[in-house]
Amino acid sequence: MPIGSDAIMPIDAIDDWQTRLDRQDAFWDRAVLDRPCVCMQYGRPEPVVSWPAPKAWPTHRDRWMDTEYLCALFTAAAENTVFRGDALPTAWPNLGPEVFSAFFGMDLEYEEGTAYGIPNLRDWGDVDELQFSEENFYWKKILEMTDALLEAGKGRYYVGMTDIHPGGDCIAAFRDPETLNTDLLLHPEAVRALMPRVNEAFRFMFDFYASKLAAARQACTTWPGIVSRRKWHVPSNDFSCMISKAMFDEFFLEGIAEECRMAEAAVYHLDGPDALRHLDSLLSIPELNAIQWVYGAGHGRASDWTEVYRKCQAAGKGIQILGLGMDELDWLTTSLRPEGVWVSVAVANEDDADHVLQTVRRWT
Repeated sequence: MPIGSDAIMPIDAIDDWQTRLDRQDAFWDRAVLDRPCVCMQYGRPEPVVSWPAPKAWPTHRDRWMDTEYLCALFTAAAENTVFRGDALPTAWPNLGPEVFSAFFGMDLEYEEGTAYGIPNLRDWGDVDELQFSEENFYWKKILEMTDALLEAGKGRYYVGMTDIHPGGDCIAAFRDPETLNTDLLLHPEAVRALMPRVNEAFRFMFDFYASKLAAARQACTTWPGIVSRRKWHVPSNDFSCMISKAMFDEFFLEGIAEECRMAEAAVYHLDGPDALRHLDSLLSIPELNAIQWVYGAGHGRASDWTEVYRKCQAAGKGIQILGLGMDELDWLTTSLRPEGVWVSVAVANEDDADHVLQTVRRWT
């Protein structure tokens, strides 16, 4: 059941935090209260607190593992940012998009802006060596970061789950995406047999952190920025851009539906034009509430993908639009319906934010 408002930590600097949660909760049901959910943020003209100075880390990995610096960064961001509309300050522990696979013993290699898994399942005969463990280094580090953020963020920001990629993305990390592509032809039963183990670990992790964060009076959030009383999840399968609709449906669609059923709400992260071939399959999942369409650099702007958004709305799904430009507001309000829209708009100042809110109010 959704968390009650009286059980959620207030955000000290935002008087209407409960109303902002109300609108974000309504998004899942494609309902509009007084207006659709719109989130904006911009930096304060003068910082309230000093931003943490970068350290002389020996390696990129050391910087990623620096829990103290992570907390200082999120704290400064919360204090030095103006949150408008329905935006709420959030933080989440991040060790890269393949950290869930690392909980099974896979190691990660770090660069400045991202992390890569080092495939560790070279032969299907070694599959039993993949063991999810709470003694795993990366599991312990995510737990350490979560606890530290919860302490540092009291009254300042909501702490969410890390980026979780179970299902096909998890197995693609074990094997390497190109190898898994071949596996679907040469070793289909091995792939099918591994899926339940991955899903079981996901269920454990998701329930573990949902309970932990709720006990700390946190609203539910993670990297897409939605903040809700509901226990929600971001299913995804970035590997799917490499396979046909038939293979996606056969191997992965039911697992995605199962992920949705484990949560109280779900928004699917649909990444890139090559993944659009799977949109019809995803829209057929009853438990999926919304689609986050990420068209990617070099593929236009949100306003160039009207038919994708309309198709989602026609199927009874909500849509999350990230980073809408101010000059796309007319497109938004004339091309799409307001029901079930969660949009973040890039604004620079108070006047911009006021204009966005006035426009969105007229939309309803």
